[in-house]
Amino acid sequence: MAHPESHPGGARVDARTGSLAKARQAKALFFAAAGLSFLASISLFFTGDTERGIYVGLWVPSICAAGALLLAGERHD
Repeated sequence: MAHPESHPGGARVDARTGSLAKARQAKALFFAAAGLSFLASISLFFTGDTERGIYVGLWVPSICAAGALLLAGERHD
C-alpha cells in the first residue's frame, strides 16, 4: 500500500493517484496521435492521394502498439 504524501495545499494525496493521472494523460496522447493519423489518412485517401493515405493509415496501429508497449512497462502492480 502506498503511503500518502503531503500536498502543497495541506491535503494528503496517495502516491498512486499521481501515477494514474500520468498514465491517463499518456494514453490520451497516444489516442490523439492515432486519431490524427486516422483523420489525415482519410483526408489523403479521399482527396486523390491514395498511396499516401494508405501509408499514413498504417501509422494508426503502429502508434497504438507503441503506446501499449510503452505504457505496459510503466506498471508496477
